[in-house]
Amino acid sequence: MNNPFELIEARLSSIENLILDLKQPTKVDPTKQPEQLLTIQEAAQFLNLTVPTIYSKVSKGELPVMKRSKRLYFSSIELMEYLKAGRKKSNAEIEQEAEAYLSNNKKRGQI
Repeated sequence: MNNPFELIEARLSSIENLILDLKQPTKVDPTKQPEQLLTIQEAAQFLNLTVPTIYSKVSKGELPVMKRSKRLYFSSIELMEYLKAGRKKSNAEIEQEAEAYLSNNKKRGQI
């Protein structure tokens, strides 16, 4: 028969680990969030734009959209990618890309 003190110690250790897990805040990765389909009103709120502006961007082909009958639907993930595509690079990022480009072309003998 098992020692009851060992059983109690194992259970207390398990409880302690569960409590420590609960105390640590879980980090939510925005790229791992499930995809949601948004209506045009929700998409306007998500992008902080007006509904007429959303219609204008859709008609110009600037926004990714899905159309079913007369309704428009937007993917939250695709809208996030749309926002990220408009991101401007910092000076440090531009310098890093320039250095990488120059070093690659020097190796190839093109400079």
